[in-house]
Formats: sequence, C-alpha cells, structure tokens
Amino acid sequence: MLKRIHQMPHQLINQIAAGEVVDRPSSVIKELLENSLDAGSSKIDIDIEQGGIKLIRITDNGSGIHKDDMALALSRHATSKIRSLDDLEHVGSLGFRGEAVPSIASISRLVITSATDGQQGWQVIGDGSEKQIEQKPAAHKVGTTIEVRDLFFNVPARRKFLKTEKTEFKHLDDVVKRIALSRFDIALTLNNNRKTVRQFRSATDQSGQEKRIAEICGKSFIEQSVYIEHEAIGLKIWGWIALPTFSRSQADLQFFYVNGRMVKDRVVTHAIRQAYQDVLYHGRHPAYILYFELDPVLVDVNAHPTKSEVRFRESRTVHDFLYRSIHDAIAKISPSEQSTPAYASHLSGQNSVSASMMPAAQQHSGFGQGYGGRQSTMSLAVEEQIAAYSKLASSEARAEIAGLTQTDSDSAADYPPLGFAKAQLHGIFIIAENREGLVIVDMHAAHERITYERLKRAYDNDGIASQPLLVPIDIEVSEKEADMVEAEQPFFNNIGLDVDRSGPQSVRLRQVPLLLNKGNAEALLRDVLSDYSVHGRSERIKNMMNEVLGTMACHGSVRANRQLSIPEMNALLRDMENTERSGQCNHGRPTWVQMNLSQIDKLFMRGQ
Repeated sequence: MLKRIHQMPHQLINQIAAGEVVDRPSSVIKELLENSLDAGSSKIDIDIEQGGIKLIRITDNGSGIHKDDMALALSRHATSKIRSLDDLEHVGSLGFRGEAVPSIASISRLVITSATDGQQGWQVIGDGSEKQIEQKPAAHKVGTTIEVRDLFFNVPARRKFLKTEKTEFKHLDDVVKRIALSRFDIALTLNNNRKTVRQFRSATDQSGQEKRIAEICGKSFIEQSVYIEHEAIGLKIWGWIALPTFSRSQADLQFFYVNGRMVKDRVVTHAIRQAYQDVLYHGRHPAYILYFELDPVLVDVNAHPTKSEVRFRESRTVHDFLYRSIHDAIAKISPSEQSTPAYASHLSGQNSVSASMMPAAQQHSGFGQGYGGRQSTMSLAVEEQIAAYSKLASSEARAEIAGLTQTDSDSAADYPPLGFAKAQLHGIFIIAENREGLVIVDMHAAHERITYERLKRAYDNDGIASQPLLVPIDIEVSEKEADMVEAEQPFFNNIGLDVDRSGPQSVRLRQVPLLLNKGNAEALLRDVLSDYSVHGRSERIKNMMNEVLGTMACHGSVRANRQLSIPEMNALLRDMENTERSGQCNHGRPTWVQMNLSQIDKLFMRGQ
C-alpha cells in the first residue's frame, strides 16, 4: 500500500523533539537551570516532588521574560540568544536552540510566571495540547518561575520507562551538583518533598569554591587534590586535579567544563588520561574538576541534541595543550601542598590510598643534584648509586649543602618536606620524622621512580635511538593510512619509525625504536596509525618505551633487605624531593605515606 507524505501535527513534532532532549526529570532540570543561568540569575531555588515526576518548580532572580514574549516562549525555535549564523558560531549561552521549553510543555502541565524590571508579572499555562495559549497578570518579583507537573502524563509509553522515585531523584541530584560546580557564583537550593537537601551559597573566592567542592565530591577529594591554572595561545585551563594515588575504580569523579558547559569529549578524556598515564595504577581512573576556556568560535557546541558533546575546530592543539598543562602540573605537586596526610584515609576507614609528590623545581637541599651528573644514567649501577649517596650524605656535605642539621633544628620549620631519616624497618621501609609527624618510605619504590625519571631524561636528551630491521616489512593499509604516512613523515621520524609509502594501499617499514626491536613491528605501526587517525598524535611508542625503561628502573633500583646508613637514607629522601612524580612508583603505587601527630595520638587514645 502506497503511503503518502503528510505534514505532522505540531504537537507530535514537539513530542518527538522532547524525546531528544527530555527522557527523565533530570533532563528537565538541566534545560531549565541552563535557561536560568543564561538569564543572569544569581539565586535559583528548585522544588521537586516524587523525584521530579509529580512536580519540578524552578524559581530564579534573572532578567525575566518580557510580557510580549511569554506566549512565544512556548513556541519551537523561539529564542532570545541567537539571531544569525554568526551568533551561532560565537554562542556563549548554554541554551540556544529554543526547543527545551516547548518540548517540555508538550509532555507535561507547564506554568511560566515571570516579571521584568519595571513591569508587573505575567503568567502562561500549557497543558500538553495545541490549544491557543492565554496569558494573564500574576504577582511575581523580577525573575522567572517555571512549574512542570505530571511529566509524561500524555505519553504513557514514555512514562513507563521512568524508574523509582529514589532513582529519578539521584539522576536529578547529579545534574544539580554538576550545575553547582559549573557556576560557583550562583546560590542554589534544592528541596525534595519539601525538605532541603542541597543548599549551596555563592562562592567568590577559592576557599568558598573548595568548600562547595567538598560538599559535592567529598572532603577527601579536596584534601588530596591541588589547584592548577595555565594559560597560553588563547587557551586557559584551571581547576582541581586529584593526586594520582587518589584514583578511582570508575570514572565517577570527572567533571570537565568548556566555557561553563559540562561536556564529555574523547579528545579531552584521552589527553587527561595520557597526562596521568605515567603515574596511575593500572585500571584506575583519575579524578578532576577542570574548567577549559577558549574563544567560542573555536568550539562547536551544536554537535549533539543534548549539548553534552562539543567539537573542537583545532582538536590537536586542544589535546596537546591539555596534556602538557596537566602533565606538567602533576610533576610539580609538592608535599607542602597537601594539607591532609595520605595516611588519614586509612584511619577514617576509607578505601582510597594516597600519597604526595615533590616537583623538581622545588629544591629544599642540594642532595641528589650531583647523583649521576652528566654521566650516562643508563650505566649507573646500584652499587655506584649507593656509593654516590654515601659520598654526598657525609655529615660535612649535609651541613654544607642543606644548610641545616638535626642537632641544630630547634624549629619544625627547619625540616625538609620528607624530614630526616630515623631508622630502616626490615630492610624495606625508611622511617623519617618531618614537621607533620611520621613519614614511612618504601625504599625500593622511591628509588625506582628516581631511576626511572633519570632514564627518561637520558632518552629525551639523546632522542629515540632506532635500529634498522633485518628485512623491511611491507604492510597493507587503507588508502587513508597510506596518505597519512606520506603526509606526516616528520612525525614518524620523530618517534623512531622509518616508514614510507610503497603503493596506493601499502607502506614499507624499515626501522623501529631500538628498545622495541624485539616486539611485533607491524602491530606497532598499525596501532600508531590508528592513534594518529583518531587523535592527531600517538603516544604509543613513548608509552611502550617508558614501560621498558620502567622495567629497567625496577631492576636497577635498591632491592629489599639492602641496608642503608642514616646519611644514605637522608640522601635518598632529598633525591625524592627533587624528583618529579616521586609520590608513586612507575606502577602507580605510593612511595611514601604520612601520619601526623594527631593521628598518632588517636592510635594511642591520647586526649580521650
């Protein structure tokens, strides 16, 4: 039977559109809160009942809706935010399509009450039908209240997909928390079934912002994270990154905002994951709250119906900027930046394991600076390293280089971050005393990181050594990949691969990095091509080489049951303080933990 083309009713069009942007109460909350923010609100109150299924009411003190625009607010593609394509390419608002309110109105009973400065309030009511919308005067302060009742009352098939009240509230609460993290300057209140469950005060300084973060993400996150800020080439990143040892089993503490918009993006996720790779335990996920700012023209926010994804016009530049900013920030985290010691989580019954790190730039003493020197680190054996420690750590050298001794340390401020060694436990751990209390160092793990960083620097300085294959390998690839090899020769040369195009859909591999010469050369090249195709770069060879260097560092580090003298242990501690990422070994395990005096007091029930 021939089916004729016909125009769909406007109501059905709106309900189909609603399916793209509204699938549960939390979607309604997201769209309406974004409208409140776009209206310049500084205070927003949210009231919900039955997880938002029965009622969602949002009241803000924004600029309000003009009387003559009230009915138009319920029309599709009606908006105050863009008027031309140029506006769309420079959009700075969270909403811009003009679909949210009419879509919500088509699947609920909706009431909008609003007033602008100098005008009385007006109200419009929608009941999910196509009948003409009427408006009437209503008392209201400057701002807007939108009330959504009986969600999906006229779309029973959609209503059946809603979960329990508790589940719907959890999703809704998550959205409120994400919005609260996006705008610290907004006061936000959430009432569920007439009980206040969230109340965020406006926060204009870093202390207030961190208090809000602690309310949302937990006190342990803010205690075991550091604030970062970096700006270059018209891009800016700022926010909080957790210490690598405050990792998660799932990616549930990752918040990333682009010009104030919460997004999930493959380029962003890959860049941050790469930045953490060298310090993150296998299978764990980093935690962060980050804000990325750039010219709106450089990002397309119209890439997804729910606006949860964006598309960067220069994705490679964005990837490199994010990777380098976070990678460098992790390397510069110091023990003095961690207010709560790592061991606190165990005493409070939490499962997270944490540690601290020390940047190379922060030099509290000169120990370790001459350790290896210009000598090839690759050939420096453990015996030579210990001998170097012994020589450097003589009492005369210590007094001369560090400018302090334990005997004349009358003030706690004289302690270096990791303190002074007191003893060695079972040939495995170094016990040290610092200004906070007790430090316990895993001797092998710490020395492994020190050795690993020096091996990496040696390779970075000398470049990637390559070795020709005994017989060149011809590899069949796609035409796109062959084009890539032909166009990006400098990239492949820089990572130690000698490869060129040998046909329309084939390439010839002649040389691979020396450290990887025993691996599967063809698989290596295919993986690099895949990475480059998706991300515009590939860290695969660097990561694989780092794995080899990590193995070398493990075998070349101080082993368990190796007895060190007190001066040798102190030299190792100073070396840790001057080594990047020294808070964990190459496998992501903590190299040291701290117990402060109050925690030790609790163990012995002092003061109780």
